[in-house]
Parts: sequence; C-alpha cells; structure tokens
Amino acid sequence: MSDGVTGVNKVSREVVEKIAAAAAREVPGVADLGGDVARFFDRVLDRIGLDEVGDATRGIHAAVKGATVDITVVVVIAAGATVADVIKAVQAKVASAVSGFGLTVTAVHVKVDDIAMPREQTPTL
Repeated sequence: MSDGVTGVNKVSREVVEKIAAAAAREVPGVADLGGDVARFFDRVLDRIGLDEVGDATRGIHAAVKGATVDITVVVVIAAGATVADVIKAVQAKVASAVSGFGLTVTAVHVKVDDIAMPREQTPTL
C-alpha cells in the first residue's frame, strides 16, 4: 500500500543497542553484559537509587549507517558455559532481533570480558 509519501527513516543507535542488549541477555550462559568499569558504575548507581540508569544498553555498542548496523557486545559468561557456544548464540540472537526491525546487520562482534563464578554457600548458624 503506497500513498506516495516518501521520506528518510532513521533508527537511533540507542534503540539498536536496547534491542541488542535485550536479545543478548536472553542467551543461556550470558551472566551479565558490560565490562568491569561499566558494571562497577551500575552497582554504584543501584546503591544510590538510580537502578535503571545504565542497564538498558550496558555492554552494547552499535554503529548505525542508514539501514546497516555493526554491533559489539561485551559479555560476562556464566561459569561452566562453553564460550564458543555462547558467542555463536549471542551473535545469532542479536542479529535476528535487530534484523527483525528491518535493519541489515553487517557484523556482531562478541567480547568475553569476564566469567561469573558461582558464589559459595555460607552456612547459616
């Protein structure tokens, strides 16, 4: 259905990053997103009552050029997860999610920044 209306449509970098972050968080084996410094500042913001400030796009960078996108995802892998499997799953999930919004994903780069070790159970007295 074309009514003759034309124009330039743009999707902001922040929107792409939110889509990518939500998709990456759904992948089994991804414990968290973002590097050490970003996670540290998020913990500080959480403690002062600004819980949601940095969470939406933490660990994601998107370069948007028209309708093409190049995405970098920084992840923390859960202990026991197979790194190669998690990376492939993140790449597929993020590319699929972003493509679903009509954008062409040229690359999804995944950087494993840390491993989340299980916390030891402290016996209660």
